[in-house]
Amino acid sequence: MPDPQEKQDAPVDEGAAASMGAPPPEAEDDAEMVFASVEEFYGHYLSQIVKRRVDGVHLAWCPDWWTHPEAIARIAALWRAFEYLRLDAALGMSHWWLQHADPHLAALMHPLTGPFALCSGPEGHTAELGPLPGNPSPPEMWDHPAFSIHAAEEKKAEEGAEVPEQNVG
Repeated sequence: MPDPQEKQDAPVDEGAAASMGAPPPEAEDDAEMVFASVEEFYGHYLSQIVKRRVDGVHLAWCPDWWTHPEAIARIAALWRAFEYLRLDAALGMSHWWLQHADPHLAALMHPLTGPFALCSGPEGHTAELGPLPGNPSPPEMWDHPAFSIHAAEEKKAEEGAEVPEQNVG
């Protein structure tokens, strides 16, 4: 384990970090993942610890959860948050449940608005929900720097300021 005194980074207030659910800085560097993948996290932890009566009326779930992009994204977020927060022995798991698992599971299992709304419990996947609807907006709507990197660059160029390069993928 590296000596924390050798680090040249800004000092860390470990008490403040712990109170916010952050693991100690040295734990982040040396910690190994408990689960190697989202699938492993789901199969060996999440599906084993979260037990619910899934009836499609009060709660919905799809045994083919991996066919739903939103479910994959949310469960992956739960996995990453779990791997990080488990390192905080004091509050990490409480923080994970209250701030991560509970809201994500509520969104996933909502029988009317969740990604599994058209699936039926044990029978599973029955239909795919479409993307959110959206009509094209008027182009001038996004001309403000608050809504567009390009508008911000144009404004700075007009003012003669140097614009930092943006990586917009």
